Amino acid sequence: METLPAHESPSVRHDGNGPAMLDAGPPAHGGATAWATQQRPTVMDLLADHGAVLVRGLGIASADDLADIATALGVTPMIEREAFAPRSSYPRGVYSSSQWPADEPMCMHHELSYADVVPGLLMFGCLRAARDGGDTAVADSQELLRQLPPTIVDRFRREGWLLSRVYHEAGVPWQEAFGTADRASVAAYCEAAGLDHEWLPGDRLLTRQRRAAVVRHPGTGVPVWFNQVAFLNEHTLDPDVREYLLEVYGALPFNTAFGDGGELDRPTIETINERYRAASAAQPWRDGDLLLVDNLRMAHSREPYEGDREILVLLGNPVRLTDHMPSRTAAEGA
Repeated sequence: METLPAHESPSVRHDGNGPAMLDAGPPAHGGATAWATQQRPTVMDLLADHGAVLVRGLGIASADDLADIATALGVTPMIEREAFAPRSSYPRGVYSSSQWPADEPMCMHHELSYADVVPGLLMFGCLRAARDGGDTAVADSQELLRQLPPTIVDRFRREGWLLSRVYHEAGVPWQEAFGTADRASVAAYCEAAGLDHEWLPGDRLLTRQRRAAVVRHPGTGVPVWFNQVAFLNEHTLDPDVREYLLEVYGALPFNTAFGDGGELDRPTIETINERYRAASAAQPWRDGDLLLVDNLRMAHSREPYEGDREILVLLGNPVRLTDHMPSRTAAEGA
């Protein structure tokens, strides 16, 4: 396999709190996989320093390209379970981005933060950038933890957060979310992952899970704000969408609460979302870009867009959250 000559090194730039920018240069010397193999130490060091890295010039054009680069960077893919939005899946652990209306923003969140095992790293490959908008922004969860009011953080630190989901016709069917149509297999998964579950009439499934809202980063031990308590809360939903879901289905597909089940009010959710917006930064996508995101350190979002947009994602380097929870939460269980 060809590699870059020893004297060639990528150009690095970092502006403020967004991703570090890495210019891979013209696509030569064995292509993207060879480049990623040689530049793996540089890429991973930048990821550790900044939490997100945007690589320009790799020319990613397919799911196989993204999977090959993941292998070259030493990233271990993982299978997604408990998805909250539909995706298309490709071989070797590659997925489409979440199917979300183009004219609606996808608020800041950490991928699968409600699960027992979460991706430590996200890899996004841009096959086609939108004509307008569609940026993937990031926000440092360490900084967010410092900026949130102590009254909010302290209660979440003590109690964690609670996610309730009803799997029905709106959203992802439970068969797709759990990768099986066998109820016994779903029950076994729920028991192993700390989910309470209940089968409802009409082949619907209700689950509840309590998770820590603040965890320690597996690489640094630094506390991070790691949850989807605002994104998956009813107050983040468009009011008309919320009323429609309640009228048609009788229940929202998901909602969040304090860890003890206490109701979250709108001002609390708005405060969290406002702090996310203030901490967010993005670079416009270009065709062929690669974005790596430390999923525990950085939340990410997606802006509304116009035109065709195709982003692939690989969830990698799985982390079991119980290994990084504050001791009190870990002892009490989910």
